[in-house]
This record gives sequence, structure tokens and C-alpha cells, in this order.
Amino acid sequence: MIANKTYNNVINTLKNLGDSHEQIATVTTGDIYDINLEKMEKFALMHINPVNVTTGDFGLTYNFQIFICDLVSEDANWTATNIQSANNLSNEQEVLSETLQISIDIISMLRHATQQSEQVVDDINAPIYFAEGQQTLEPFTERFDNLLTGWVFSLSVLVANDFQSCTIPATNVGQGE
Repeated sequence: MIANKTYNNVINTLKNLGDSHEQIATVTTGDIYDINLEKMEKFALMHINPVNVTTGDFGLTYNFQIFICDLVSEDANWTATNIQSANNLSNEQEVLSETLQISIDIISMLRHATQQSEQVVDDINAPIYFAEGQQTLEPFTERFDNLLTGWVFSLSVLVANDFQSCTIPATNVGQGE
């Protein structure tokens, strides 16, 4: 029998992947505009934005937008220890480089690692969550109360579901008319 995975299971698994990454300080979920960035102190940020869920023959595909971003330090905030060259007025290139690598790490953990399995096992065939398809990562820079830059990508997570109809909480009578 398949252990059907719920929305909570999938979200918590994605949050756990972000929490376990040593460069990600904060993991959030929901609409990107609901994040209170002015009160947030710890970056890099992984944000999980649910998009939709589709059914397939043997499972469910949960679709998300994943944002990986960090603060950009502008020249007005530089000290003698982090001064950039005269050609660069911010560290945006470095932030884009680091957040791209973090994004690739998250994708890799769902494609090839054991971090998303139910038990910690050294068997790549044991995972119960799978990244489906290819990802296109798009850079972004947004000025909120602070300057954030990073990458956003669509992530489809496939989980098995047996669509069991015997355990549905409904009266056991015909519904047809």
C-alpha cells in the first residue's frame, strides 16, 4: 500500500531541505508579497510559493515557485573590509553567483539525494519525492525596504498516490441519480 503524501508532507519536506542547507538562514512559504522583509534579519532566504497540484495516473504533482535570494550590499554600506573594486558598485554579481549555486543544490537534493526519503538511508532508490522535468532559473532583483537579488524557478514535485476510494469519509451509498 502506498503511503499517500499530503500537501503538509510536501511543504515540510521542502522546508526541511532548505533548513538543512547551511547557507540558507530562513525558509518561508506562501505568497512572496506576504513576507515581512523589513523585519527579517537572517538571509539567505528560501521562499516556497505554491502554484497548483495536478493529478496523474499514479500520483500527484505539486508545482511551486522557489525563490532563493539574499541582500545586496551597496557601496554606501561598505566598510574597509568589504570594499569592492571601483568597477562594481555593489556585490550583486557575487550574490547572484551564490544564490544560483544554492538553487542548484536544492534541485540536486530532490533529483539525486536521500534527503527527501522517509528514512535516512544510503539508497537513491528510496526517495519518495521526486523533482519532475527541467528547471529554468531566472535572476531577479527587487527593491523592497532592502535590495534583494537571487533566482526564481519552477519546481514540480511528484509523489505517488493510489487514489484509494475505500477510506473516503462519505456515507456508503450510491451518489448517482
